[in-house]
Amino acid sequence: MTETKQQSVLEQLGGFSGLIYSTLPILVFVPVNGVWGLGPAIWAALGVAASILVWRIIRRSPVQPAISGFFGVGISAFIAYRTGDAKGYFLFGIYTSLAYAAVFLGSILVRWPIVGIIWGFLNGHGNLWRRHRGAVRAYDVATGAWALVFGARYLVQSQLYDSDQTGWLAVARIAMGWPLAGLALLVTIWAVRRADRIVEPRPLEATDHPEAAEPTDHPEGAVMPTDDTEAGGPREDPRSS
Repeated sequence: MTETKQQSVLEQLGGFSGLIYSTLPILVFVPVNGVWGLGPAIWAALGVAASILVWRIIRRSPVQPAISGFFGVGISAFIAYRTGDAKGYFLFGIYTSLAYAAVFLGSILVRWPIVGIIWGFLNGHGNLWRRHRGAVRAYDVATGAWALVFGARYLVQSQLYDSDQTGWLAVARIAMGWPLAGLALLVTIWAVRRADRIVEPRPLEATDHPEAAEPTDHPEGAVMPTDDTEAGGPREDPRSS
């Protein structure tokens, strides 16, 4: 059950194809801006994001990642247009990373790690995991991994933004995107498996309790009848009559 749900989550995140699609608008935006300027770069990024969305609809792939990506590109493009600077395209992602880092870290501090909340909703356990200290610690680790990823993205990319390094911003955005998210996802998979083992202990097997493996229809203390004894008393020997 856990394996199936983890696979479903990965598919909703876009799968491995999503790793590629999420980088295409940036890969198009930066060189087009360098050659033709900001306006064409904005339209090129929006065109790529829209094409990815249409392609996923045609293939009947999960469209939620493409829809989120399209709106993200749209917001980034709008900020770049309003600021009149190509680096403004990355501003939305920078502050989004800061907000996520704060939320994930805060959830650990209040003892409600957000990975546990999300996974408890997905696997139907609800908040049952909070009764088990080991499960809470596992979710703390996973939530902390994501907080580190988002915090690192903000720190590095905000420095590049302040120093007007638009090209390096694109490199950092890609390098610190899915590669770091992949590492955090591995930690998350470890955490949810560990927590599920704690919250859902394996059923007791017959070998654990041998007395339960051989049920009897006779109440405790009853004497089983033998060849010489029945419920009505001792059997008479036919030769004695």
